[in-house]
Amino acid sequence: MKTFNVLHLLLVQVIVLLPLLCLSDDFVSSRATYYGSPDCKGNPRGACGYGEFGRDINNGEVSGVSSRLWNNGTGCGACYQVRCKIPPHCNEEGVYVVATDYGEGHGTDFVFSPKAYGRMARPGTEDQLYSFGVVDVEYQRVPCKYDGYNLVYKVHEKSYNPHYLAVFILYVGGVNDILAVEAWQEDCKEWRRMRRVFGAVHDLQNPPRGTLTLRFLVYGSAGINWIQSLNALPADWTAGATYNSNILLT
Repeated sequence: MKTFNVLHLLLVQVIVLLPLLCLSDDFVSSRATYYGSPDCKGNPRGACGYGEFGRDINNGEVSGVSSRLWNNGTGCGACYQVRCKIPPHCNEEGVYVVATDYGEGHGTDFVFSPKAYGRMARPGTEDQLYSFGVVDVEYQRVPCKYDGYNLVYKVHEKSYNPHYLAVFILYVGGVNDILAVEAWQEDCKEWRRMRRVFGAVHDLQNPPRGTLTLRFLVYGSAGINWIQSLNALPADWTAGATYNSNILLT
């Protein structure tokens, strides 16, 4: 029964995600707006749990996304090309953004950082575009590209208790979604499912002692696959530390 429930849950997730992963050839009509920010960058309190990383990733060109793109946090880290549709003010390429937060309103799928919103404008027309506040757009999901980066996981700052571990996942390349994370329990010879707390943050009570091996259930163009990272976290892992994996998603 437990196995059936897990498989059923994953099937539901795939059914929800499938339309999102098939957007690479066609643009979808929608709307977009932006939020206030003193430095025009992302929000460090974004719902993906990226913290300061969420401010500077992709040079601060980030966005909150609607519930259907957010998909209970599975959509964290997805990349989109978004073009506004006001010819006198909008350039042809639009903007390439990374989803780092949840946000919607006025029928929008995207709530951009001010910097990202301005990138849709033709040179010299940024102020006019900002004055609209909400604009019609078209978007498509595109591969994320992080040159020189494998999949990275950061131990959440709240993991200061040795009986609690929370990690969030960074640099998910390509058009891929992380559906689940598991840690290997050596003494029991079994994988333990980590709980998705919110966004890209997964946690585990009483994590295994010693060096940790993690595996990730990845859904992308190659289907659904478990990808394993040996020695993912050292025995002396510390809260706030970032660790590089042997996984390169493209």
